[in-house]
Amino acid sequence: MEYTEKHVLALKELLYKMADDQLILGHRNSEWTGLGPILEEDIAFSSMAQDKIGQAQALYEILHELGEGEPDTVAFMRNAEQFHCCHLVEIPIGEYDFSLLRHFLFDRAEQIRFDMLAQSSFEPLAQVARKFRGEIKYHVMHADVWVKQLGKGGAESHGRMQDTLNSCFPMALGIFEPGPYEAELIEAGIFPGELALRNKWIEAIRPVIESAGLRLPDQFDDTSAYGGRYGSHTEYLQPLLDEMTEVFRIDPAAEW
Repeated sequence: MEYTEKHVLALKELLYKMADDQLILGHRNSEWTGLGPILEEDIAFSSMAQDKIGQAQALYEILHELGEGEPDTVAFMRNAEQFHCCHLVEIPIGEYDFSLLRHFLFDRAEQIRFDMLAQSSFEPLAQVARKFRGEIKYHVMHADVWVKQLGKGGAESHGRMQDTLNSCFPMALGIFEPGPYEAELIEAGIFPGELALRNKWIEAIRPVIESAGLRLPDQFDDTSAYGGRYGSHTEYLQPLLDEMTEVFRIDPAAEW
């Protein structure tokens, strides 16, 4: 079908929120470098961080082809209110249980999102989705293994995982905050929409949570973590942006 101006706006909004999520979570995951609880996890989080930043770059490149700025400029020259990421990805890494459950909840959603987008009517996005599904598959496998291991651990391990899941889950629902052009995305066959994604996500995470001996909170319609898709963020985002863009902002035209 021929895309209207609203369809293009819808596509850009979708690309921005996906790319911004990946960029910010990639930087958060990179903060585990040198701090992992074991060497294997230090390497795993560093590797996944690189994957996410690479995925973000591919999405920013599609945005550039649609008339937006150069990928580096878009990534490093915006302030917090210009970002479309969800609140979940902005939060500092905290203890390992928080970062692990964030990783589990987010990457399960991304796996389903990219599976849906592999059938998108917008072929450049469908190609990127198909390209990165393999990476995301391994991210999900990693998260599943550790959630089950720690959920089935001793009383302290189990208790911490359940408490962290209870606090993480409402934030994770912000991943599925509907954008202003949901109807246009669905109409054009670009993406089936956030509600469809959220429902599939709940179906996917429930058996893993239960097999870990944990209980999924019954807060499926909590909107307390909404706002990120419209530029309203936590107090943690701008300091992170200041840190991660410091070198680029010194001389944006420099060739490194």
